[in-house]
Amino acid sequence: MAKLAFLGLGVMGYPMAGHLARAGHEVTVYNRSAAKAEAWVAEHGGRHAPTPREAAAGAEFVMACVGNDDDLRQVCLGPDGAFAGMDRGAVFVDHTTVSAAVTRELAEIARSAGLGYVDAPVSGGQAGAEGGQLSVMCGGDAAEYDRAEAVVAAYARICRRIGDVGAGQMTKMCNQIAIAGLVQALSESLAFAQKAGLDADAVVEVISQGAAGSWQMANRHKTMAEGRFDFGFAVDWMRKDLAICLAAADEVGAALPVTALVDQFYKEVQGMGGGRWDTSSLIARLTR
Repeated sequence: MAKLAFLGLGVMGYPMAGHLARAGHEVTVYNRSAAKAEAWVAEHGGRHAPTPREAAAGAEFVMACVGNDDDLRQVCLGPDGAFAGMDRGAVFVDHTTVSAAVTRELAEIARSAGLGYVDAPVSGGQAGAEGGQLSVMCGGDAAEYDRAEAVVAAYARICRRIGDVGAGQMTKMCNQIAIAGLVQALSESLAFAQKAGLDADAVVEVISQGAAGSWQMANRHKTMAEGRFDFGFAVDWMRKDLAICLAAADEVGAALPVTALVDQFYKEVQGMGGGRWDTSSLIARLTR
């Protein structure tokens, strides 16, 4: 069992840190809103700290799951940042979906301070975090990854090192690119079924057993047809991720025409007041 810190107790981080505590690790948490950290400690034990630096002091591993590039820099750097409190040899494991550029920047700063750094963004949404069934895609030094993997296993269904630092973030971009097109296609399929006067449940029962089947179809077709979009990962966050994908595509010379189009569709959903709806809400712009 390890001494850990977990920074960021949002819809993903809160249950992820809980799995670490249930696995027997000694966990100190930090959250920008202290009330959330106090609630976590009341539920799971452990302790909370007022700054990332104090949370990270003496920890073998420091996990983070915050919002974006700027949030990550804020919890890592400066006199109250996690890097200032970590002991040499400790490993920082970042579960935030951020740009590969900020990942490489922070990894270099960490290495200069004698710290390990593994970028480890996750997929599986709120349900995956709560059930301890996340897919974790990692980049970093192989030895540092091997050390962290046993800890990450507390909330992972699968955890894989893809390559050096930044490879985890680039893999997460592949994940978001695939999801964007898939959700749009499912939205169009369901909207078409409705307008054609078909029984959508019967349609899905048949086509889900063939090549069209997907997790999204199996788990979201009913709620999409009913116009219920309160199942985790928000449109605002998806647009943040897709902006990262599109910027990276320019850097590597990849064409993402469908991703760019779906990003604009999500912008329309935001304009409908759906910024906090989950990503399956793409169907709303087709059925309004």
